[in-house]
Amino acid sequence: MGNHTLLNEFILLGIPQTQGLETLLFVVFLFIYIFTLLGNLLIFTAIVSSSTLHTPMYFFLGLLSIFDMLFPSVTCPKMLLYLSGQSPTISYRGCIAQLFFYHFLGSTEGCLYSVMAYDRYVAICHPLRYMLIMKPGVCLGLVIVSWLIGCLQSGILTFFTFKLTYCGPNHVHHFFCDIPAVLPLACTDNKLAQKVGSINVGFLALMLLFSVCVSYIHIGVAILRIRSAEGRQKAFSTCSAHLTAILCAYGPVIIIYLQRTPNPLLGAVVQILNNIVSPMLNSLIYSLRNKEVKRALRRMFHSLA
Repeated sequence: MGNHTLLNEFILLGIPQTQGLETLLFVVFLFIYIFTLLGNLLIFTAIVSSSTLHTPMYFFLGLLSIFDMLFPSVTCPKMLLYLSGQSPTISYRGCIAQLFFYHFLGSTEGCLYSVMAYDRYVAICHPLRYMLIMKPGVCLGLVIVSWLIGCLQSGILTFFTFKLTYCGPNHVHHFFCDIPAVLPLACTDNKLAQKVGSINVGFLALMLLFSVCVSYIHIGVAILRIRSAEGRQKAFSTCSAHLTAILCAYGPVIIIYLQRTPNPLLGAVVQILNNIVSPMLNSLIYSLRNKEVKRALRRMFHSLA
């Protein structure tokens, strides 16, 4: 790959049409990034420290909190550096790493959403067999499969993107190295890489979204069959936070990679929602809408006081 590449670095041009707003954006994104890290760290700590939360549902939620700390960390620190006035350049290998880990973490998190939807399906539709079906080995196997899918997906996308020759220009019209922003800089024909990127990302996102919809259709039917209003409310409350997080995650991905003519400003705004805002919202969603997590957080704070 490197033998055919003439460029040693790329220059990230940041968010389009935001010249002169660097200081304001730095303060806003720094606050969001710190809030995201602290919020998800608190959720993860509460799950680990509370024995009542050592169940498959909260095992997956703890993993989601880890991903929500790692995912924005792929792009946000570099963006904060150049917003603070430092060099906007990124090395060729750094660009490869950024693209790989962005798609690896994003794809794995998407798989994890589907696993969590399946977990809720088993809990509501087969409550008596829940612990038998969702055994520790099964939970671990589902997580490993999610990691393998994410690794395979990101490996394919990274290979097809960077097997092309990049000999100039090196200005990336985006705030990080992603496929729609990097491919136009290739000196060779990028149609194959563009098709592979659109098909792979779109297909995986739609398949995972389809699996979530199937799980929640079964869950919805099961909830309607519950006779007591209290039982329906309890079943719905366990799913509402997860469903809200899924809607925040899948919408931006589908918008970005299925648009025929990329719009730099729209792409940047949607990517910010997906990369930075969505992980922050997840910490709010799961802490404010989940009674067990709120109780665990209160107990944790009381023990520290």
